[in-house]
Amino acid sequence: MPPHDHASKQYDEELDAIRSRVLRMGGLVENQIRAAIAALVERNVDQLARIDAEDHLVNAFEVGIDQDCANIIARRQPTAVDLRMLMGISKIVTDLERSGDEAAKIARMSAAIYRNELRRVPCVGEIREMGEIAVGMLRAVLDAFVRQDAAAAALIVREDLEIDAKFQGIMRQLVTYMMEDPRTISTSLEIMFIAKAVERMGDHAKNTAEQVIYIVRGTDVRHVTIDQLEREAMGGSLGLGEEASY
Repeated sequence: MPPHDHASKQYDEELDAIRSRVLRMGGLVENQIRAAIAALVERNVDQLARIDAEDHLVNAFEVGIDQDCANIIARRQPTAVDLRMLMGISKIVTDLERSGDEAAKIARMSAAIYRNELRRVPCVGEIREMGEIAVGMLRAVLDAFVRQDAAAAALIVREDLEIDAKFQGIMRQLVTYMMEDPRTISTSLEIMFIAKAVERMGDHAKNTAEQVIYIVRGTDVRHVTIDQLEREAMGGSLGLGEEASY
C-alpha cells in the first residue's frame, strides 16, 4: 500500500472513531433523560440520585471528543466537508453535554420535591409527554447525523415547536394551580424549572439538527426562519449570501 493511501485510511479511521464516540455520548445522554423522566414519574429517589451522580460521564465525553477534534485539525489540516464535520461535532457535543446537565437538573429538583413527601405533584404526566418528544428528537437527530441527512434534520427543527407549545400549556396549568392554592407555589415553581429543563433539551436537539444541516450543506442555518432552513436542507438557497467554502 502506498504511504499516502495508508495515511488516508488512518485519517478516515480517526474520523470514524470520533463519529462513533459522538453516538456513544448521545446514547448515554438519551439514557440519562429517559431515566430522569421515569424516576420523576415513579418517585424513585434513589434513581434520581444516581442520575445526578453520573453526569460527570457525559462531561468526560465532551472534553475527550473536543480534544480529539482539535488534534485532528492541527495534524491533518482538513478542508471542506471534513472540516465542517469536525467543527459541527464540536458544537454538537456541547449541546449533548448541556442536555445531560438538564437531565441532572431534573433529577436534583425531582429529588427535592419528593423529599417533602408530597402526595400530589402537578403536571407530571405532561412533563413525561414532553420528555418522550425530547428523547425522540435526540434519537432522530443522531440518526440524521449518522446518515448525513439534512432533510431529516430539518424535520427535527420543526418538531421543537411541539415541545414549546406543551411547555406553554404546562405554564398555564401551573399558574392556575398556584392561584387556587398558594401553598403549592414552592412545588409548582420546581415543576416549572423541570418543564423548562425538558424544553431546553428540545432546543439542544434543534441546535444539533442545525449543525447536521451545516455539515451536509455547508450553510449556517442558525437564526433563520424554519421555512428558510427547510429550503436549504432540501438543497435550496437561503438567499443570505454564498455557501460556506470550507
